[in-house]
Amino acid sequence: MIKKIEDINTKIKISSYILNDLPTWFGLPESTKEYIEKSSEMDFWAYYINNSPVGFIALKKTSTSTAEIYVMGILKKYHKQGIGKKLFEEFFRFAKNKNYDFIQVKTVAKGFYKEYDTTNLFYKSLGFKELEIFPTLWDKWNPCQVLIMSTK
Repeated sequence: MIKKIEDINTKIKISSYILNDLPTWFGLPESTKEYIEKSSEMDFWAYYINNSPVGFIALKKTSTSTAEIYVMGILKKYHKQGIGKKLFEEFFRFAKNKNYDFIQVKTVAKGFYKEYDTTNLFYKSLGFKELEIFPTLWDKWNPCQVLIMSTK
C-alpha cells in the first residue's frame, strides 16, 4: 500500500530507516543526512507492507516544468519486487496531475559501480532516457548521469 506522507517527522523517520539500510548507495553520512532533511520538506510517498514502511520516494520541484525524483529508497530485502515501480507510478501520476512536463532523476553514470549500473537499468526500464553526464557535479568518483522523461 502506498501512502502520501505529510508529517515532517514521519518523513524523517521513514527516510532515515530506509536509507540507513542502503549503505552501498547512501554511504556518505553528510549526503544521507541532506537527503533525509531535504526530502522531509517535499512531496513524499511511502510503500507499506504489514503497516511498516519498506520504501519511499520524494519529489523535488526543479522548475515550473520539471519534477525530480530527489531520492528513492527500498529496503534491500525488498529489491526486485516491483515496489520501486509502484512508487514511481504514484510519483508520475502526481507530477502529471500537477502539470509538470518532464521528470528527471540524477544517478551515478553507468560503468563506475555495479549497484548504480543496476539503478540506471531500473530507471531506463521505467522509460527514462539519458540526457547528460556531469563529470564533476558531485565529484570525479561519482559522475552524475541525468535521466529524463516526458509526462505527456
